[in-house]
Amino acid sequence: MDNPTRPQDATPRTDIATPLIAWFRAEARDLPWRRPGFPAWGTLVSEIMLQQTQVARVVPRLEAWLTRWPTPADLAASPPADAVRAWDRLGYPRRALALHAAATGIAEQHDNVVPRDVDALLALPGIGDYTARAVAVFAYGDRHPVVDVNVRRVLARALLGQGEPGPAKAKQDLPLMESVLPDDRDDAAATNAAVMELGALVCVASSPACDRCPIADRCAWRAADYPEHDGPRAPKQAKFAGSDRQVRGLIMAELRASDVPVTRDEIEPVWPDAEQRDRALASLLRDGLAVGDDASGYRLPEG
Repeated sequence: MDNPTRPQDATPRTDIATPLIAWFRAEARDLPWRRPGFPAWGTLVSEIMLQQTQVARVVPRLEAWLTRWPTPADLAASPPADAVRAWDRLGYPRRALALHAAATGIAEQHDNVVPRDVDALLALPGIGDYTARAVAVFAYGDRHPVVDVNVRRVLARALLGQGEPGPAKAKQDLPLMESVLPDDRDDAAATNAAVMELGALVCVASSPACDRCPIADRCAWRAADYPEHDGPRAPKQAKFAGSDRQVRGLIMAELRASDVPVTRDEIEPVWPDAEQRDRALASLLRDGLAVGDDASGYRLPEG
């Protein structure tokens, strides 16, 4: 568990929490996971769905998911194939299998209650450091720094005077976020959410809207007249079009649409490059998103 108070050796920072909290409480988007009474299970599902996926695509899928599986035990009782089908076009379908595995762990080990402790969350299959901290903060109101790509960009600009955050480094990113968190738990949770929201809506990667930023007068990057970034850069994701990810998605669409095993002959038309198509299929089998062989056909995992 994180220390609930700011570390004594944390570098003193300009107070950005106060104006950010005021801005967030006035301007934050009305999203399901921010509403009073939203369950911890819903927070966990939303955080996994939101990884590398736009909010607008997640909201309807999240609502349908929680209607069908309102508790972890409900999801655990369904075969993994149902989770993959329900994931539909959210992308990175391994997340559906990870969520199913986490739901099974919660149902079996935690009496169907999403754990509050970060270490207990990390012990669940498929749950990483960001998701564990986000659930502890946004579902239970505990005081931890939560860092995603938007947070890293805001902190790099506002505190370090850098236009880009560079590659992720947890040993640096988490203490930096910790250094701006108020001691009060509610204010700390609001600060985490506010920094994320600012990075998503205002302090965006290209063409940040500094005229709408509540901490523009405290931003080190702005004060330095927006110097060009000359340090290491975070790796960029490869283009989707023509990638193995696209081919994997096309094969997955075939498997989701069929209630019977799909033959290799039926898979072949989804992509003209046989070598890339076979590579994508092999990776789906390796990841557990597809099962079968040429003789029996290919299908989604049933359990």
